[in-house]
Amino acid sequence: MTETAEQENFGMGALFRNQVIRTILLSVFFLQIGIWVRNYSILLYVIEKTNENPVAVSLISVAEFAPIFLFSFIGGTFADRWRPKRTMIWCDLLSAISVFAVLLTLFFGSWKMIFFATLISSILSQFSQPSGMKLFKLHVPEQLVQMGMSMYQTMFALFMILGPILGTFVFQRYGILAAVGVMGVAFLLSAAILLMLPKDPEPEKEKPKTTLMQEMKQGFGYVLNSRVLTLLGGCFAAAGLAIGLTQPLGVFLITERLGLPKENLQWLMAAFGIGMILGGGITIAVAKKVLPQMLLSIGMAASAIGMVGMGLSTELWLTLGFQFFSGLFMPCIHIGINTMILQNTEEAFIGRVNGILNPLFMGAMVITMSAAGWLKTNLSIVYIYEASAILLFIGIITLLPIMKKPAASRGLKEGM
Repeated sequence: MTETAEQENFGMGALFRNQVIRTILLSVFFLQIGIWVRNYSILLYVIEKTNENPVAVSLISVAEFAPIFLFSFIGGTFADRWRPKRTMIWCDLLSAISVFAVLLTLFFGSWKMIFFATLISSILSQFSQPSGMKLFKLHVPEQLVQMGMSMYQTMFALFMILGPILGTFVFQRYGILAAVGVMGVAFLLSAAILLMLPKDPEPEKEKPKTTLMQEMKQGFGYVLNSRVLTLLGGCFAAAGLAIGLTQPLGVFLITERLGLPKENLQWLMAAFGIGMILGGGITIAVAKKVLPQMLLSIGMAASAIGMVGMGLSTELWLTLGFQFFSGLFMPCIHIGINTMILQNTEEAFIGRVNGILNPLFMGAMVITMSAAGWLKTNLSIVYIYEASAILLFIGIITLLPIMKKPAASRGLKEGM
């Protein structure tokens, strides 16, 4: 087959002809609407109810990310057991049901139940997300995986711009009840779209039966026997500590360092999203020439520089510039991580590998996120952002032993 023919078979046209990629992208579109309306309407609602209490604001992020630490490995193990299409549909349906349950409680004046919507959807995502990765592995040709992941990431980047604007608009124009209703409808539409996915493959009849605990143990052994995955786990932990410090405090960067109304947080996220869209195109162009671990390191270094700049800046244009710079290199992080996992993980273990690495990241994030409100009341926000940058550089150092050789050639047998 000639090079031109190969490009036609594995180009953008082939990407959009793939039913799994089309369906997942459309599903993600509606999920992102629900998630961003949830994130911003709940954030603004809690700020309004608590008079900008930093501890209450940080608890929103804890409700969003703590379940990832607690349920990621269990969800990943069940994702390896269950049929991926069915799992994703049920997760979206249950998320919608939980949101409508919260809507009922809000009618009776119990505003603190708003945290429940974030909590439940975050738990269910731990079963759904690895199932989506399994569908990529099962139905998408290897030559299209990186492009598919890049398009997936571009969808997230678009909502970095549109999401905060949409969430803020819905809350300010229609109130929290309408915002919660939009969340529920978005989850239902996502579930309906997933019905278009190909039928799940029949489970292997001759596959030996194992208990849940045995499968969990196998997952840990699988990661520990891979040097690449083990070092990636160390990088995840350092990055989680770094991001957790600043995740709940972006609104205070706007109100304190810049002296602007809290609603201007949406423009900070928009600058990040524009950077991600432009960076996604650049990353797609160079990704095949650069090792995924190098892409990940470049992205983390750029994020560290952005953290330093945003912490020191007292001008909106300069803060937006550093946020844009961070976003420009963010696709390097996501594509690098996903490529490393897919290159070094068999299909049967994708759920458990995700279930082990994500808690390392999210658990570390929750630790510093839980302390962020207290740190904010006792330290300057400048020091917090600089500490985050240092932790990101520590994450880069953990990748140095695997920086020179291709991850795929080092494989899964290292350390066995």
